[in-house]
Amino acid sequence: MGSAYDAVVVGAGPNGLAAAITLAHAGRSVVVLEAEPRAGGGCRSEDLTLPGYVHDTCSAVHPLAAASLFLRTLPLAEHGLQLVHPEVPLAHPLDGAEPVLLQRDVDATAAALGADGAAYRRLFGPLVRGVDRVLEEVHGPLRPPRHPLTLAGFGLRAMWPASYLARAVFRGEPARAMLGGMAGHSMLPLEKPFTAAAALLLGTLGHSHGWPFVRGGSQALSDAMVGVLEDAGGEVITGRRVASMADLPAAKAVLFDLTPRQVVGIAGGALGDRYRRALEGFRYGPGVFKLDWALSAPIPWRSSGCGRAGTVHLGGTLDEVAAGEAAVWRGEHPERPYVLLAQPSLFDDSRAPAGKHTAWAYCHVPSGSTFDMTERIEAQVERFAPGFRDIIEARSAMDPAAMERHNANYIGGDINGGVQDIGQLFTRPVARANPYTTSNPRLFICSSSTPPGGGVHGMCGHFAARAALAGVLA
Repeated sequence: MGSAYDAVVVGAGPNGLAAAITLAHAGRSVVVLEAEPRAGGGCRSEDLTLPGYVHDTCSAVHPLAAASLFLRTLPLAEHGLQLVHPEVPLAHPLDGAEPVLLQRDVDATAAALGADGAAYRRLFGPLVRGVDRVLEEVHGPLRPPRHPLTLAGFGLRAMWPASYLARAVFRGEPARAMLGGMAGHSMLPLEKPFTAAAALLLGTLGHSHGWPFVRGGSQALSDAMVGVLEDAGGEVITGRRVASMADLPAAKAVLFDLTPRQVVGIAGGALGDRYRRALEGFRYGPGVFKLDWALSAPIPWRSSGCGRAGTVHLGGTLDEVAAGEAAVWRGEHPERPYVLLAQPSLFDDSRAPAGKHTAWAYCHVPSGSTFDMTERIEAQVERFAPGFRDIIEARSAMDPAAMERHNANYIGGDINGGVQDIGQLFTRPVARANPYTTSNPRLFICSSSTPPGGGVHGMCGHFAARAALAGVLA
């Protein structure tokens, strides 16, 4: 640690690793300092329940990783990465009806939506055909459009509240509910502007790239990124917590894969007063309450369609999903929460002992909540899979405080690196021409608190590294 580096990256989450890889590929010397024993941040796996059961500590399903314009350029397969694609990316069950399924094929999905099929094709067909152009426009900072027509086709609907878009475009509950469930990933009330963006992007990626798992657990994706970095001459040091600038080795640039509150805590004295105050005003969103289960059998879904899907959204109708998310925003704990559930062992037999299974689920809760949502989450699963509780062999529960202990970036349990509403969608972490730069030309922010926000895609880190290469590392 005595030698000087061109750059130090604080935090070895996917964005920190992406920043380091970008810098190393540009010929710069770089070291990544990670406080935890393993790299990965929100993209890690652990034995949370019983021996032999592999659970993802946060991110488990990876449409954004599969589609990432940066990660796709890396030789991750050479370092052991294998993506496992469920037969069906997403199922959304409804009471007394067959679940609505988002299948890889747009036409197959539309065919099951009856009278809404044509509207579904019109909504998603052009986006799927132009998916890389969509990603070029929306998966980065605000900038002049490269594909104005594509951006207009996406943006004119993406800016709508999801609840409005669902009712304006679709007449039937299945299509409306599925759109609302995908919009729920925004962690915002579905009546807020731009919540439709999450639904449109995730639906498009479901068709174009799927919603895959990582074979062996999400940790394998982080480990593959570490391998790529080391091949390029970079270094990762784990178990190295940074509390102040004095904890850093000499370097021309420092990139923080941290949220604004942590950046201020470490580097506040090296930042201008105005910029520091702006970071202190950054808003964090709701938290999550997460469960991992070791199961004696597959989840006994009432409908077999749910057993074909890697991800299942449990929330019922559009109105139910919207009501649950609005309650969380008001600081309440819904009786029937919107639950995101993943069942990786159905498609990846390395996740559990022979004949056994794992599942992962979470719901949104107010920031810092200490309320135990176990019963309410399991009731939602039981609602659509009677007998579910009978197959639970062990469970791990993590409230927002436990999530933050696993990953210090999850302030109050917020896994998105801050609210992504209209006030912080284009100005995260602060309003600035280049959002990755700070008031100090040596310091940069590369976390999901910068555009394009949350998710395992590495784009925040990649763009921050490019900002450093255009500045102090030029």
